Amino acid sequence: QVQVVEFGGGLVQAGGSLRLSCAVARSILIISTMSWYRQAPGKQRELVANVTAGGTTNYADSVKGRFTISRDNAKNTMHLQMFSLTPEDTAVYYCNTRGVLVEPFDYWGQGTQVTVSP
Repeated sequence: QVQVVEFGGGLVQAGGSLRLSCAVARSILIISTMSWYRQAPGKQRELVANVTAGGTTNYADSVKGRFTISRDNAKNTMHLQMFSLTPEDTAVYYCNTRGVLVEPFDYWGQGTQVTVSP
């Protein structure tokens, strides 16, 4: 079992910013697609952004231009920098790591709460 640890959530006012971080073992990080998902109350979990092992990024339309995903292989971490937050961004944010190492793997963090007040 691979440990996936998120940190950096919290409460922020609309228009503010937060940075989420996700730590995984380096041997996993460097070969995986790292993703952030979020789940708001009463809604399905949705992909926010991801970054492949090669550095290609992908964003949900709702966060394009406001969020930036990045990976720091040297520090075994992946980040989600969030700007111009709105109450609609309020959700539990989950880190996911997915790839193949001998066989496919797919691990999730425990989630971190992001709350944006009006």
